[in-house]
Amino acid sequence: MNRIILILILSFATSLSYSQKLKKADRKIVESIQKNVVFLADDRLEGRRAGTDGEKAAYEYIIGQFKSAGIAPKGDNGSFLQAFEINDGKKIGSATFFKVNGKAMQTGKDYFPLTFSANAAIPETPVAISLSEKGAPWFKDIEIVLEENENNPHFDIYEYIRKEAGIAAQKGATALIIFNGEDKKDGIEFVPKDRSETSSIPVLYLTRNGKENYLKEAAALYEIELKVSLAEARRTGHNVVGYINNNAANTVIIGAHYDHLGYGEDGNSMVRDETRQIHNGADDNASGTAVLIELGKLLAKSRAKNNNYLLIAFSGEELGLLGSKYYTDHSTIDLSNANYMINLDMVGRLDDKNTVTVGGYGTSPLWSDVVHSQKKVPFTIKTDSSGTGPSDHTSFYRKNIPVLFFFTGTHSDYHKPSDDSDKINYTGALHITRYIVSLVEAVNRSGKLAFTPTREVQPGGRSSFSVTLGIMPDYSFSGTGVKADGVSDGRPAKKAGIKTGDIITKLGDYPVNSMQGYMQALGKFKKGDQTKVVVKRGEEELIFDIVF
Repeated sequence: MNRIILILILSFATSLSYSQKLKKADRKIVESIQKNVVFLADDRLEGRRAGTDGEKAAYEYIIGQFKSAGIAPKGDNGSFLQAFEINDGKKIGSATFFKVNGKAMQTGKDYFPLTFSANAAIPETPVAISLSEKGAPWFKDIEIVLEENENNPHFDIYEYIRKEAGIAAQKGATALIIFNGEDKKDGIEFVPKDRSETSSIPVLYLTRNGKENYLKEAAALYEIELKVSLAEARRTGHNVVGYINNNAANTVIIGAHYDHLGYGEDGNSMVRDETRQIHNGADDNASGTAVLIELGKLLAKSRAKNNNYLLIAFSGEELGLLGSKYYTDHSTIDLSNANYMINLDMVGRLDDKNTVTVGGYGTSPLWSDVVHSQKKVPFTIKTDSSGTGPSDHTSFYRKNIPVLFFFTGTHSDYHKPSDDSDKINYTGALHITRYIVSLVEAVNRSGKLAFTPTREVQPGGRSSFSVTLGIMPDYSFSGTGVKADGVSDGRPAKKAGIKTGDIITKLGDYPVNSMQGYMQALGKFKKGDQTKVVVKRGEEELIFDIVF
């Protein structure tokens, strides 16, 4: 039996007692939401990682659903799609090699260049590992420095190697080759998104396997030839954009991200082992995407014609709101005519508490009149005033557009392979769908809503560090450091004088070369700690004192 059909039968059976109480039209919506979630969360889509074949299968499905509902394309060049670039940092190019006495070592297994290595070719040169001669590659054993800093929480092995490479280059080395003569793990790996400054010479790591099989004798003379060719690693994500044109002055935007984690390649899985597992993301966010599709069908037939409706299935949300940020910077409608934005993210787990959180409650004075006034709402509404958070509505709030964010809560399957379609409360998703339609219809004649700024929540994830600097990072920034795309009122960065556009390069004693480095540095501090932040503002380097 077809796996999708089997899952549909099983998941439908679990909610049969609920759906039997529903009207025929509502049962159809429940069945349709189930069908959508089961397809999007199937193993064949391999977790819908942005920029992959799984994403492609998902967006083709969403486009098909939009077309069948009579929703028009509103992406680029008359299509449903809006493409955007995802910068994955660096990758090791195929031209990279490391030869010893004419024998090529295996990249990754025997050696690898470090991310900050210079791209260069070193001709065949006689080298003794124990000697450091001008005009030749140098070898350096890090065993002793690792032992000396075993209990030093401030020691950064990459920073140490960068400094050693600078010293070696000044003394005439043509390359620096690092190896570890000790059995202890050093944690050194190729870090694609490390954006630290490029060294002036090639810097490579020789693994234990490479050392033992190719360069075992320290006193021997070897013919070394190598080339490092690092390239930009990029992939393309796609937003799916549909439009219901009612020839109205203003447009309501409704969105949900459809991407998920794939196999966890981007380091955002909550599973911390090396097992390669598909993360299907049924709740996060096949559930929101399924509801988005149903809302499109219902609003296409609705009598609420005083607004146009823009429906966007975002990709790249899991990488830092990339799709929604790209859309707000390259919108296919005039955003000055955007009335408000509704975002659906993880709306599939309405549980025994029967509570739906509605964020963005404070972003327009009208929300207080309508959010709690809908009749016969079959769940409890918990409001959150903030217009920001770890989902795509944040990108629209930052364009001064009122937002509402629907969320049924986190759970133990969040960002794990266990977030599967058989755990979704499909009847609960129906109730949220119906509620949103009634809310949209209730404000149909209200004209353009007023926007109100609110307190800001850091959009870094649904679990946080014990401290926050109070910036919204620009995840699309590809330079060295972390660029502030926004600075929150009342937070340490704002109080210190850090501004939107500043690039953070150092936090306390810790260099910040990438988003990963920034998060690692934040993890070193606790509430009440004082430190300094180094930022680049234009061509200036500025230092700020902050208190967490």
